[in-house]
Amino acid sequence: MKVLFIHQSFPGQFRHIAVHLARQPGVNVLAIGREQAPSLPGVRLLRYKPHRTASLHTHPYAHTLEEGALHGQQVLRLLLDLKGRGYRPDVVVAHPSWGESLYVKEAFPDTKLIHLYEYYYQTEGADLGFDPELPVTLDDKARVRSRNALHLLNLESCDLGITPTQWQHNLHPAAYRDKIIHEGIDTANLGPDPMATLWSPNGRVLRAGEPIVTYVARNLEPYRSFHIFMRALPRILREHPTCQVVVLGGDEASYGNRPKGAANWRVKLLAENPVDLNRVHFLGKVPYETYKRVLQVSAVHVYLTYPFVWSWSLLEAMACGCLIVGSDTVPVREVIGHCENGLLVDFLYTQTLAKQATQALTYSQKYTELCQAARRTAQGDSSEVGKRH
Repeated sequence: MKVLFIHQSFPGQFRHIAVHLARQPGVNVLAIGREQAPSLPGVRLLRYKPHRTASLHTHPYAHTLEEGALHGQQVLRLLLDLKGRGYRPDVVVAHPSWGESLYVKEAFPDTKLIHLYEYYYQTEGADLGFDPELPVTLDDKARVRSRNALHLLNLESCDLGITPTQWQHNLHPAAYRDKIIHEGIDTANLGPDPMATLWSPNGRVLRAGEPIVTYVARNLEPYRSFHIFMRALPRILREHPTCQVVVLGGDEASYGNRPKGAANWRVKLLAENPVDLNRVHFLGKVPYETYKRVLQVSAVHVYLTYPFVWSWSLLEAMACGCLIVGSDTVPVREVIGHCENGLLVDFLYTQTLAKQATQALTYSQKYTELCQAARRTAQGDSSEVGKRH
């Protein structure tokens, strides 16, 4: 069987399934990604680069669609070259949000196409307008609605879709929901490790069982509530003087905009909320094994998000037996029940977060059953997700 993965940052969300398939006898795995894609040992990666970016004269509402067409066009050229050399994939698994798989069926009309669907944009009732600090204009709403043109084309072309949560599933048009199913995470290699240690940048060794607060995001930005977390930190550090804090995440912007007047959100929010950097350790983006150790040394893991795409890090933290202090937002409520397998706080109230996180650190033994329940939830996620919703 021939399986082709398409993801601009391959492996991206396909890391675990690509590794698994590459180890199977009789399975040939090939991947396509952008020129900066990290790649994956044991999987051949073909890189591409669009021949230009979207024109500055393109209407802003149509910018995403033009970018998608440019990505799709370049990938189509690669696919046609592969086809000319006799390659025929049985299955194509793609992340469609950048348009890379728009024209897969033009090259291989009979190949099964599976898409990972993270989000279908809404102008009301989801991320847009959720945070009162980021007001929404009519222009924002029109631009966001237009972004769905690319998603509709992708929904029409695929044979099967995969999405992380019931809430994200329900955001998609009713006409396409029957072809979208829930994904899952690999919990086999995740779990508590009472002997786990982590070296901090200043040389201090952090150990499982110590009062350590962790926060993880792909990039440190408001969509993942980094501003709320940073505003809570001074009180947490003050009220629990022996705790340490580990923050993972880059300084780019995955969702939303960069801050005005600062290089990135980390710089801006550190200036507004000074903390002792001998106790708060910013690790940036790290290898997966380091990330796993961060979760395993965690005493309290803070997971905050707008009503938006959730991160695998939430379920992976639960699989590691972390005590979760999460935002009382969808889709977090799908897997976290307050005082059942974690603790939920109002997203917008910084002091509530600080108080709950401090109490969780101080009385961590009280919450042992919540950690065990969180691990059970993560292990049974494929069948359990959405039952709380």
